[in-house]
Amino acid sequence: MNKRARSLSLILIAIFLVSAGLQAQEEKVLRLTLEECIVRTMKNNLSVAIQELSPELAAASLSKAREKYYPTLSFNFNQRETNSASYSWLEAAESTQTKYNSVSGSLSQTIPFGGSFNISLDSYKNDTTQRFQTINPRYGSTLRFDFTQPLLQNFGYNISRKEIIIARNSLEISQAQLEKALMDTIYSVEQAYWALSYAIDTLEVRRQSLKLARELLEKNKRSVEIGTLAPIEILSAQSEVATREADIIQAELAVKNAEDQLRVLMNMSQEEEKQYTAIIPVDKPRFEQKAISLEEALAIALANRPDLRSSQVEIRNQQFNLSVAKNQVLPQLNLNASYWSPGISGDRLIYQNNNPLTGVVIGVIPGPRSDSIKDALNFKYQNWSIGLSLNIPLSNVVSRASLAQARINLEQAMLSLKQKEQQALLEIKTALRDVEANLKRVQAYRVARELQEQKLAAEEEKLKVGQSTNYTVLMYQRDLANARATELKSIIDYNISLANLERALGLSLKNRNMKLIDFTLLD
Repeated sequence: MNKRARSLSLILIAIFLVSAGLQAQEEKVLRLTLEECIVRTMKNNLSVAIQELSPELAAASLSKAREKYYPTLSFNFNQRETNSASYSWLEAAESTQTKYNSVSGSLSQTIPFGGSFNISLDSYKNDTTQRFQTINPRYGSTLRFDFTQPLLQNFGYNISRKEIIIARNSLEISQAQLEKALMDTIYSVEQAYWALSYAIDTLEVRRQSLKLARELLEKNKRSVEIGTLAPIEILSAQSEVATREADIIQAELAVKNAEDQLRVLMNMSQEEEKQYTAIIPVDKPRFEQKAISLEEALAIALANRPDLRSSQVEIRNQQFNLSVAKNQVLPQLNLNASYWSPGISGDRLIYQNNNPLTGVVIGVIPGPRSDSIKDALNFKYQNWSIGLSLNIPLSNVVSRASLAQARINLEQAMLSLKQKEQQALLEIKTALRDVEANLKRVQAYRVARELQEQKLAAEEEKLKVGQSTNYTVLMYQRDLANARATELKSIIDYNISLANLERALGLSLKNRNMKLIDFTLLD
């Protein structure tokens, strides 16, 4: 009874250790779906991270350009003291000393049509030792409005916002370039994912082929022992086993290389690489027939391809640059208008007999600085001016050269768009042909694999009754293994061609509900 209990305990412990070992081995395997690989790549891939910086830089440039229309508030304070020699005893006894300070504030604003508006208020104090002054210290304040508006060159709502428009167009181009880079990365992930899936399936096919060869080898050994088969048949079977073992080594190498490629794309950390010794694709290659006409494909591509959208924005950008260049050829005609209200105050000096020449001050009527400011704010003294200034260059070679350059750049952008449309048409035609051809290949190779299975089964039956040879069965086994591998490759190629068609149509992100950040909201 004790022996039986001890044996049962040992069995339970062995089962526990085996299950624990299997669990530990299972934990080292990272199982991923295709979408999980894509998400990991979008988060961690270094190329994606580099491309994501371009829209952020463009958004920063747009934010910088918009600062042009932010009002500018400025303040100034100035204080000085001067001493100068007296040239006349009437002016001062020996020297004239003057103390002066001023305070000013202004608010400037660029207006949408290229002009500028400025409002300012300044106040000063002047205190001097010079004789015969009737007001000392003297305070002065001025409230001033200035307006300048170009009427020819630099006039216009879009012309004045050229930095903003160019920055916004550059942002759209950067976003389109990022979108294309993301689609190319998704396609690379799909290629690597299906390549790994194919390598694993091929390895399994090679293992099945090796298993069949070993089973035939064991069968031949038994037949030789009982004398129903010549010993030479063992050698051919052993040779085939060795060849298929070499095929497995090659297949295992292909699996590791495919895993490394996927790891690089996902930018797996060293900790993860140490934690997971293998990556297992969860998704299996699908075989779904998809039909789409060339006209429909072109319409989808024109609406979704980021490279075409980028070229369209570039044309819009060059058209705007051409309008700016035309404007810069015009002469400068500016409207200048000003309106100002001065105010003055100070301590009024009362001389003996109301005669400043006596130099005898008998009283002072105070005048605070605030009175001058009140006069300026109440528009007690109103002044205005308006004028036009015309500037006609005798030679505008630079402006006309810029205009010619803008025309050439626009023509280049239009030709570039036409070239990209031709390239897109070629890519779509090629992708559609690949999808159609790979679909037919899958169907043909599937039939070929089924026929090879039937041929092998029939040949094995003939071998049982002595109507076939081991060599023929081994060759049929190899043909079946190759047919299975070829069928797997055709299915993988079909899935990759679908991914390529998706990229050619510009739907790689849209079909996965992936959207770019709106960088215009970040500035």
